[in-house]
Amino acid sequence: MSDADTVGAPAEATPGWNRRARHETESQRQDRNWATLIQETRVVQTGVQLLTGLLLTLPFQNRFEQLSEPLRRVYLGTVAASIGATVFLVAPVSAHRILFRRRRLARAVAGAHRFAIAGLALLGLALTGVAVLIFEVVAGPPAGAIAGSAFAVVFAAVWVVHPWWQRRISDPDDDRQS
Repeated sequence: MSDADTVGAPAEATPGWNRRARHETESQRQDRNWATLIQETRVVQTGVQLLTGLLLTLPFQNRFEQLSEPLRRVYLGTVAASIGATVFLVAPVSAHRILFRRRRLARAVAGAHRFAIAGLALLGLALTGVAVLIFEVVAGPPAGAIAGSAFAVVFAAVWVVHPWWQRRISDPDDDRQS
C-alpha cells in the first residue's frame, strides 16, 4: 500500500509515515499520543468538575423550588450529562493506572480516545443545558429555547463539523499528523 492509497487514512493505516516523517518507533508514537491526549483532557477536566460541583449545589438554593417541572427535567439532564462528562474525561487516568507497566499503552490510548470523545459530547450537552437553564430563569422560556438551540449549533459546528472538515481536507504530507 503506497502513501497515495492512504490519503486521509488514520495514522494506524499508514505505519510507515511516523517512521519516515517523525523518525519514531511505534512505542514512541504511542507515548506521544498518550501525552497529547492527557494534555487535551487536562484542559477540560477542571472545568467540567467545577461545572458539576456548581450544578450539584443548585437544588439547595432558595429559588430552585420556583423552577417549573420541565426546567427541573432540563436540570437533571444537565447534571447527568455533566457527571457523565466528568466520568469519561477522568477515565483515562484510571485506565492508565490499571494498565501501567503492563505494555498495554496502545489499548489505553485507544480507550482514552473513545472516553475523550464521549466526555466532550456529554460536556457539550451539559453546557447546552446550562445555557437553557440560565437563559430561561433570567429571560423566560423563549430565551432559554433560543440559547439552548444556538449553543447546541455552535458546539456541533466548532467541536464536530469543523474538525471533520479539517480532517477531510488535510494535506497527507502535513507533519502534524498522528
